[in-house]
Amino acid sequence: MHMLTIGTRGSKLALVQTEWVEAEIRSHFPDARITVKIIKTSADKDTKTSIRSGSSTGVFVKEIEEALLAAEIDVAVHSMKDLPTRIPDRLDIGAIPAREDARDALIAGGGCRKLGDLPVGAVVGTGSVRRQAQILALRPDLHAKDIRGNVQTRLQKLASGDYDAIILACAGLNRLGLQDRISVCLDYREMLPAPGQGALALEMRKGDERVAALLAVLNESATAAAVLAERAFLRRLGGGCNSPIAVHARSGDGNCTIEGLVATPDGRAIVRDTTECPLAAAVEAAEALAEKLLSKGGAEILKALH
Repeated sequence: MHMLTIGTRGSKLALVQTEWVEAEIRSHFPDARITVKIIKTSADKDTKTSIRSGSSTGVFVKEIEEALLAAEIDVAVHSMKDLPTRIPDRLDIGAIPAREDARDALIAGGGCRKLGDLPVGAVVGTGSVRRQAQILALRPDLHAKDIRGNVQTRLQKLASGDYDAIILACAGLNRLGLQDRISVCLDYREMLPAPGQGALALEMRKGDERVAALLAVLNESATAAAVLAERAFLRRLGGGCNSPIAVHARSGDGNCTIEGLVATPDGRAIVRDTTECPLAAAVEAAEALAEKLLSKGGAEILKALH
């Protein structure tokens, strides 16, 4: 009999993601005895500080990782984009399941079906500097306004008229069954996602072979290769999970296309480029792409942010 304790945040999306992981493990190991432990993270305790804050790195995972290190849980379920690129030495990513839609979604009223439909001066809610930069690059007339809260809270703030539109990840909306709220899924040419967006990270203690065997069946190798390349890109640029940095790796037929960008928060300056490589060399190619962006002006952009 396999005993497993899974740690997660208590938001509805986090619980839905954890339920999916639990069901997948049970489908392969029907005799598994699985319990779920809800852990409050820094972001859950502090609902006022903007997640744009430079000190916000790891606020969605810190306490969960501490529980993992203390052996209070065996596995942590994270949204990959929330997981810092450097994790504690004693921890490891045990599996990266197949990725959901990695795109960002624009949600607005009034029959809006594309970004251009928003009226001049419309207020767009986002807690992400990455999204803000790209939206303002496309529509400098718009006003990007900070927003906090889970998916349902943000949708309520939109309904209350605090914003004319908001931007959320397609993946979260799909997992919550809220895809009908999406006005338009933004094309990658309009909005490159955060590293790892749409993917889950199943974190475990390094060397725990029992847990590794349970998680291995959930790993999707092509997704894992692409996501690890995106994380290598971010790590090389020295950015956190809320830097004006975006990247997306797409795999197919053993090859990978990686597109990345660095931007100023106001969207006035964007350095962007693409590379193609064999999937097996995706991490090295992503690091080389990051170096290229740094040499093309990205270094100056990032330096000015610190």
